[in-house]
Amino acid sequence: MKIAIEIIYLISSILFIFGIKFLGSPKTARKGNLFAAIGMFLAIAATLFDQQVLTFQWIIIGSIIGSLVGIILAVKTPMTGMPQMVGMLNGFGGGASTLVALSEYFKKNPNYPVDQGLVFNLPVDQGIAIILSLLIGGVTFTGSMIAFGKLQGIVTGKVVRYPLQHPLNALLALFVLGAGAYVVINPSMMSIVILITVVSLVLGVLLVLPIGGADMPVAISLLNSYSGLAGSTTGFVLANNELIIAGALVGASGIILTNIMCKAMNRSLMNVVLGGWANAGAAAASSTTSPKGDVKSIDAEELAMLLDSVSSVIIVPGYGMAVGQAQHAVRDLVNLLEKKGVKVRFAIHPVAGRMPGHMNVLLAEAQIPYDKLLAMEDINDDFPNTDVVIVIGANDVVNPAARHDKNSPIYGMPILNVDYAKTVIINKRSMNVGYAGIENELFFYPNALMYFGDSKEAISKLVNEIKNL
Repeated sequence: MKIAIEIIYLISSILFIFGIKFLGSPKTARKGNLFAAIGMFLAIAATLFDQQVLTFQWIIIGSIIGSLVGIILAVKTPMTGMPQMVGMLNGFGGGASTLVALSEYFKKNPNYPVDQGLVFNLPVDQGIAIILSLLIGGVTFTGSMIAFGKLQGIVTGKVVRYPLQHPLNALLALFVLGAGAYVVINPSMMSIVILITVVSLVLGVLLVLPIGGADMPVAISLLNSYSGLAGSTTGFVLANNELIIAGALVGASGIILTNIMCKAMNRSLMNVVLGGWANAGAAAASSTTSPKGDVKSIDAEELAMLLDSVSSVIIVPGYGMAVGQAQHAVRDLVNLLEKKGVKVRFAIHPVAGRMPGHMNVLLAEAQIPYDKLLAMEDINDDFPNTDVVIVIGANDVVNPAARHDKNSPIYGMPILNVDYAKTVIINKRSMNVGYAGIENELFFYPNALMYFGDSKEAISKLVNEIKNL
């Protein structure tokens, strides 16, 4: 029986690997999701058939409750709410790892629930795994809940600083590691284990609270990696090979994605891990000289006439498109322009939106072909040869100040070179600043025109005007 379970675990792991590989492309993402789901089903089924499972009563109850919650969340959560949902799910993973590590420790401790002063031996490897699960799982849980709160508007999305921020975080981390080493040597100290758990939970709050809204895509990616690492260490606690492999895959892929996101925002991975990465977004707008010049605007009728005489258009989506739920209106615009012989493509910045791949998910929901969604590095050189660029709800990722203004909080961040196009149309509700808190000098460029209005309403109005030509 044990051999059969391990074989199923192996098959499941292979499916996980192929699932992650297929998730690397929008065209194969659904297949990858299916492969990973089948792999997880096999892993859960094999675990439930393990002879160590004594009763299915609580497992069945938990499965029913969890399934109901999952169905409700999946149906009720709008596409604009996906980032905070992902953040919450990361937190659930970390919280589960923390609870499993605690339960395994108490299960092996003869002093539980009341300290009787009994000494017992805990294998060193298992003791280390329990401490790491408590640390990583605790940080992931509370950190993800803070990220969820920021995205949901429950917690302020601004950078929150506190005295001795980095020394305090380092001190708490060292305390957990030092106390954890003591527990490995003297495992009967339940009070220290509980204290380690509490400190880890507090550390998660302190690490994520200083992160501003502009850095949320990187935060979500990093916390996803943490949840995988927590699951992997929990696999060592339970001596479950499948959990070790699955957690390691999630942790590794999350770190790779975080590294990609860091490069896209000109951050270092070490800054992210140490929680110092909010510095780049902390500068106020007053640190840069406000752009000077006149802002020119355009209405729907004028824009329709402009688009009637072009041959190439690039659309740059941002979080404003997600908020306005304009993806379907954008699809209608694309279909209409293509019928007129216009070449239309999308330029996707890695950190557009509030989580990795946010814009891709929204546009895929609107049935926009995957081959039209091009990453920044694949399309940036094409802007000089493009007639019109339409920026919908994006701001910092198209701000030219990132190239030359050393005082700008986004200096050095790779951006989409939309200002190189012949004409740039910026659809925004107002002239308000983006997440970085600075004005976008693109708005004042001679080849830029502001198209004010809610994204869905504005694009729908534009579609109607083009039809009336």
